[in-house]
Amino acid sequence: MSNINPSLAGVTGKSPDALRIKLPEDTKPKTFRKVMVRAPARLHLGFLDLSGGVGRRYGGLGLAIDAPKTKLSVAMASSFSASGPESDRALLAAHRYGAEFAPDIKFCVEIERAIPTHAGLGSGTQLNLAIGAAILKLSGQNRSGAQIGALAERGARSAIGIAAFEHGGFIVDAGKSLDPAHASAPPPVVMRAPFPDDWRAILIMDEQIQGVHGDRETAAFASLPPFPSAAAAHICHLVLMQLAPALYESDIASFGAALTQIQEIVGHHFASAQGGSAWSSPAVGRMASKLKDAGAVGIGQSSWGPTGFAFTPTETAAKSLYHSFVGDAKADGLKLLIVRGRNTGATIDSIFS
Repeated sequence: MSNINPSLAGVTGKSPDALRIKLPEDTKPKTFRKVMVRAPARLHLGFLDLSGGVGRRYGGLGLAIDAPKTKLSVAMASSFSASGPESDRALLAAHRYGAEFAPDIKFCVEIERAIPTHAGLGSGTQLNLAIGAAILKLSGQNRSGAQIGALAERGARSAIGIAAFEHGGFIVDAGKSLDPAHASAPPPVVMRAPFPDDWRAILIMDEQIQGVHGDRETAAFASLPPFPSAAAAHICHLVLMQLAPALYESDIASFGAALTQIQEIVGHHFASAQGGSAWSSPAVGRMASKLKDAGAVGIGQSSWGPTGFAFTPTETAAKSLYHSFVGDAKADGLKLLIVRGRNTGATIDSIFS
């Protein structure tokens, strides 16, 4: 029997069942057609303790940035497919997350833009997290970034990429516990701070080479000499007593001085795995030195590179340096890009049919 009051039938002269199908258009239930995700690149600014002398290994500093970024959409489909840059990796991710989160559904991934791969910008983590988050959204589920990342073995050494995806900002993680009871847990984020709006970073990008990754990265970490406890202590001292306070006080000179010291310590340690240099790209190293001499601060290389970075207090200062050196960069096969810190995580938008 209809649950609509029979007396309403007289209003239009139609039966209650006829009335039932004349609901206003905006009350009809909507269904997802696709989910669009925009995920930020990140800079990995250095490790805290590579040897784990006090029970935690790695730990690190990072910053979400507004460019480059990964932009993709995921939709339910009759078969798995992926198109656009990084489509092979995307298809593997879609199969992986589909099998885990929605085994009865197939998905189509369309990639409009992708972070350059193996450049020290976190491309693989952001691609996987974006696809995993979209599939969860389409299937009506919710998981943490750490849970999504774990399926693709992201966050094994660092939580910077996951935290950048979830929250953005400047991030410090405390590394992996060496205690077997906690070893499987992701590195905890112990600091997340907004990055000053006025500050800029100049990225120095070498598109001709790739940083160490995959099996080579695993082997490179294994080949590194023990990290001196005094160096780890000094880095932690710099982070807690200089770099972090400088962020909150918008003191770019102190921030830059601390970051440059940290990069020099870590870069020297990694040199044995990078042909004897702190820079995986000699051209990037040369350009970073020029920017430093011209007044930029916080000079270094993100992760295994080849991307380098240098910070300035304002957009105007960044543009001045950019125009002064863009010709030199091009002559050396490099690209310069001005970016700002991103204080929010990825955007995940539902597009309705």
